[in-house]
Amino acid sequence: MPEILAINQFQEIVWDYYRAHKRNNLPWRHDIDDENFAYYVLVSEIMLQQTQVNRVIYKFNQWIELFPTIATLAAADLDVVLHAWSGLGYNRRAKYLLESAKVIVSEHEGRIPSEPGLLEALPGIGKATAAAVVVYAYNLPKLFVETNIRTVFIHHFFPFAEHVADKELLPLIESSLDKENPREWYWALMDYGSFLKQSVGNISQKSKHYKKQSTFEGSSRQLRGAILKLLLVKKRTYDELSAINLFDERLDEVLAALESEKLIKKTGVSYTIYQ
Repeated sequence: MPEILAINQFQEIVWDYYRAHKRNNLPWRHDIDDENFAYYVLVSEIMLQQTQVNRVIYKFNQWIELFPTIATLAAADLDVVLHAWSGLGYNRRAKYLLESAKVIVSEHEGRIPSEPGLLEALPGIGKATAAAVVVYAYNLPKLFVETNIRTVFIHHFFPFAEHVADKELLPLIESSLDKENPREWYWALMDYGSFLKQSVGNISQKSKHYKKQSTFEGSSRQLRGAILKLLLVKKRTYDELSAINLFDERLDEVLAALESEKLIKKTGVSYTIYQ
């Protein structure tokens, strides 16, 4: 564990970078006094789970135009939500976000919970995402780890180590946390981590929890997305889907998975988006 001076030096490095280079182009960081700000945070955190920032910015702005409040999202049909999500991938996230919105409106009076445990009870929200939402939405000092944060702490405190576990990072994250302004401190860490990934490389590969994302081209994820895109236009029979997807041998398996996840349903001989 580094001494206090080292932590202070580390904090200055992060704050200095942020003051000079903070990302002002991220729309979910604006309007912190808006009554819908916590909703903006929730949407952005779900979108950013497995998608690059530059892709999310455009889709986030589109999303907020279409669903400006948690209530408008909760009232939407799944096909409309999936259409708005198109291009972000991992379509289950859109369904989870819709389901979470319905719960928040019905059980929390439309207010995003400020307790991580309540957020973790919502579909598709894990421990790290729940803590991040609470930090950014309500400026409460919670601990969480994600890729950019791993990058920063491994770079400065474990430069020669491999397979660094999050449990080794958490005491450092806690020691350096600005408890008076955790929201902006985490923003600073995120921006600095993004810079390090571009300038130094993918340091997070040294994490014990690092998982390389599978190739999209030719993957089941691509097939899932293609099926949903087709069904958003109109219902299709199995033969139609099979012909369009060149008789992909994974079609049966993917259709079954989409049905089990209630993203699609079979009515008669046709598949449609689940409602």
